[in-house]
Amino acid sequence: FFMKNLDGFKKIYDAVEADKEPLPGDWDDKLTPLQRLCFIRSFRSDCLQNAVIRFISDQIGSKFVEPPTFDIAKSFADSTNTTPLIFILSPGTDPVADVVRFADKMGFAKRFESISLGQGQGPKAQKLIDTAQATGGWVLLSNCHLMESWMSTLEAIVERLDPESMSGQFRLWLTSMPAKTFPVQVLQNSVKMTNEPPSGIRANLLRSYSLVTDKLFEESNKPGVFRSLLFGFCFFHAVVQDRRKFGPIGWNIPYGFTPEDLAVCRQQLMEFINQYEAVPYK
Repeated sequence: FFMKNLDGFKKIYDAVEADKEPLPGDWDDKLTPLQRLCFIRSFRSDCLQNAVIRFISDQIGSKFVEPPTFDIAKSFADSTNTTPLIFILSPGTDPVADVVRFADKMGFAKRFESISLGQGQGPKAQKLIDTAQATGGWVLLSNCHLMESWMSTLEAIVERLDPESMSGQFRLWLTSMPAKTFPVQVLQNSVKMTNEPPSGIRANLLRSYSLVTDKLFEESNKPGVFRSLLFGFCFFHAVVQDRRKFGPIGWNIPYGFTPEDLAVCRQQLMEFINQYEAVPYK
């Protein structure tokens, strides 16, 4: 059968989206969706991921393959003063700005302290934690994976957290790349979060607009113009992020294109719109 249908199989082999191509003859009707996955796995393994996503979406629903918009408030609601909140970092993500923004929203801006762990930062971090336990503040320890020697101390600190002897408003926030040296017990007894870059234009736009409030539009003296141009910035940001999945074909020099980059563009857009009476589109 394969030799008799070389042209049909060659078309699948050369296709950009081989998982969407029909099979030669009547094999499209003969094979079950799972059997079709097995065929893609053996014939075009590079398209297997997309095929699996389509399979899950068709069988049990798209909500299982479309990650929800990140909501730090839901994770916070599951935490206690003895339960750390841990961000598992991935390339191109930096949740520090999200935590700072959330602390300000919850009224903890004046009782929020953050420190990036590194050589010699251990005693400072411990002092911040001790102070926050007494005052009911929040402490963010960034990049725990960079201070392997202090992880045993962090584990001991978390083990000694006593809800009776400290403020109920105390929260310990941690960020770390996946690392073997990170204490397993701390990881098991924590609220774990990951804030991976969204996949796809739609998910990326939703993520970008989840960080925009009505107050932002009120700061512009031309809200209609700002709204339109902001969509252009967010759409462009989504496109350049989505191109990363093509590797060196998408961008020959890898770059994260983080939400912070978009935030800088948004601030500059606001300044230019407020500065000029007429928007110089050309």
